[in-house]
Amino acid sequence: MANPRTIARLEARIKERAAYCLQFEVNDPRAGFITITQVALSSDLSSGKIHYSVLGDEADRSKAAHMLKGAAGFIQRQVARVLEMKRVPHLSWVYDDSIEKAADLDLLIREARARDKAINPLADDTPPPASPGERAADSDS
Repeated sequence: MANPRTIARLEARIKERAAYCLQFEVNDPRAGFITITQVALSSDLSSGKIHYSVLGDEADRSKAAHMLKGAAGFIQRQVARVLEMKRVPHLSWVYDDSIEKAADLDLLIREARARDKAINPLADDTPPPASPGERAADSDS
């Protein structure tokens, strides 16, 4: 089991190098709208997952997934060149839909606030008052 700081350092280095590869070294137009959101390594450093998101619709996601599958070996080699390890973790690509979920949640909140405003036009847009526990925490600082 590796030190958590070592794992975090390696994850950051892998994310940086893989993003550089996608931006400058992979000559494929499908790589243009891919964003690496996170890298997660296993505790024994034998494998890792690179989480990515894609700007576009389902067809763009599919194209990006096919491109990443084809470029996985190249990116793995490029990452291995910058890591100072005897054994480089096997990297796999995982689509990250958290950005889409956050956008959907934001839309739902905006719709709910608009409905509330339609029901009660006198309601203002100020946030609700803080609970007593939050007021006590604020007064300590």
